[in-house]
Amino acid sequence: MRQGLSVLLALVMIAVLGVLLAGVVGLARGEDPRRSNRLMRWRVILQGVALLLLLVLLELWRS
Repeated sequence: MRQGLSVLLALVMIAVLGVLLAGVVGLARGEDPRRSNRLMRWRVILQGVALLLLLVLLELWRS
């Protein structure tokens, strides 16, 4: 269970990085600001998921 959650956490963290880079690159290129805004919202959601997974993993490791 811990290993599966660890892999899932790593995937979510990579997704956060990917969404962040896509938003920043799009903003730097002057693309549609609404798209960058939507990507940044997704980044915040993914960061929340990553934090929840981290808390679950820490709780599992404590027990």
